[in-house]
Amino acid sequence: MRRRHALLAMVSGLVLSKHRAFAQSGGQKAMKQEEVKTDRAPKAIGPYSQAVVAGGFVFCSGQIAIDPSTGELSTGGIEDQTRRVLKNLGAVLEAAGSSFDRVVKATVFLQDMNDFSRMNEVYAEFFKTPFPARAAVQVARLPRDVRIEIEAIALVE
Repeated sequence: MRRRHALLAMVSGLVLSKHRAFAQSGGQKAMKQEEVKTDRAPKAIGPYSQAVVAGGFVFCSGQIAIDPSTGELSTGGIEDQTRRVLKNLGAVLEAAGSSFDRVVKATVFLQDMNDFSRMNEVYAEFFKTPFPARAAVQVARLPRDVRIEIEAIALVE
């Protein structure tokens, strides 16, 4: 019990110390955000970034199956679209100084959950153990009526 109280006191002290430093800086603690841009993935088509690096992480926007060199949408099946999406995501990760090996969380948006197992087979070509945490959800509609979109959070430091 004493060890538990000592540990709680230590953690509380660290949190309080960080809070004081933040307050003393006027709430402007130097957490810098950097936009990530690459021509090897589709350009953002709205008011968002391909990715943002902050706090030792890269937060990647969802990628869809657009070939960045032509701007054309992949009209193939779920396997082709998943492969294109993951190539785009890989390009964004690389531009941010990261990789698939450093992804800690991925979210997969599927137009049809019946595509899950075929998507999963392609997904396993890009991600290796330890696999990132992941959610997969079926959605009513995706941009440009694609079958899949994937976003990710990865380590950069």
